[in-house]
Amino acid sequence: MLSAVSAGPTLLLGLDFSCAPSQRKPLTLAWGRRAGHAIKLDRVDALPTLAELEALLAPGYPPLAEGFVMACDFPFGLPMPFVDALRVHGPGELPALLADLDDPAKGQAADRLIQALHRHCGNRAGFQQLIDTWGQSWHMDRPPGSKLLHRPTDQAAPGVSSTSPLQTRYVPVGKMYFEGMARLIQADLTLPGLRHGRAQAVAFEAYPGLLAHELLGRRSYKSETDATDERLIARMDLVDALEQGRSRLGLRLKLSPAQRDWLVS
Repeated sequence: MLSAVSAGPTLLLGLDFSCAPSQRKPLTLAWGRRAGHAIKLDRVDALPTLAELEALLAPGYPPLAEGFVMACDFPFGLPMPFVDALRVHGPGELPALLADLDDPAKGQAADRLIQALHRHCGNRAGFQQLIDTWGQSWHMDRPPGSKLLHRPTDQAAPGVSSTSPLQTRYVPVGKMYFEGMARLIQADLTLPGLRHGRAQAVAFEAYPGLLAHELLGRRSYKSETDATDERLIARMDLVDALEQGRSRLGLRLKLSPAQRDWLVS
């Protein structure tokens, strides 16, 4: 993957997404530049509204005119058993909207799915209701068991499992899919393996926990919960490893002293 990306744009973006950003908890967008096996962090922006993200990603936005590769920490898809249930047993017009979803002559599947969900659900509360009522008011004969299914990619790495894309509470990554995917498609980004869009505007689904697990194992490092010395030391170790290029990617992160202090804190 590194060799494939190395031929593309050198401008890199990293998006820490929220389905409902605010001044208190904005979207976070990191800007960096790749040169060989080094990545220099330029800045980190706070975006308190989804509209600001839309404006930034829109074709013709001058700072991104050269092209970019962006990593996004939200799911780009849903578990296939849920999608299949929508296609066959879904409420309202969903089965008709999703008919022949795999037929490229009828449009790109990723586009058709998120557009159908927005048309039927209206908003993320409606999407949550669609998931909650699966097996209750639609697809009444669904097999018993948890609704919080995973995609194969969610559990592909040994020892690591991401949250189900159908989770709409606690860590509401399902709502992140509903809001985030629609905006990537609206901006006509290329999502490798999912859709063709602007050739020099590329986005990948990213899971930061995978890299953290590689470098820290099961050590806790996040600062949003309990602030402990152990977590501070873990963050220091994580940044050290990234600066030294000790991950399997072999990429070295270049930081200023102020940036390093900010990341660790």
